[in-house]
Amino acid sequence: MSDFTKDVFTGLIFLIGILGFISGEFIVSSTLFAASAISSNVLMTRRLAGK
Repeated sequence: MSDFTKDVFTGLIFLIGILGFISGEFIVSSTLFAASAISSNVLMTRRLAGK
């Protein structure tokens, strides 16, 4: 996947997490927020490492 595709995927996970939080699904939204944060950190670490 390209960097743009990974960024879009991370953004979608985050937006779905917000929608889950608004609808009251706190466990699902917490899981999605965590997945989004981990994905974002992994992407930034790889970019900084030059891989």
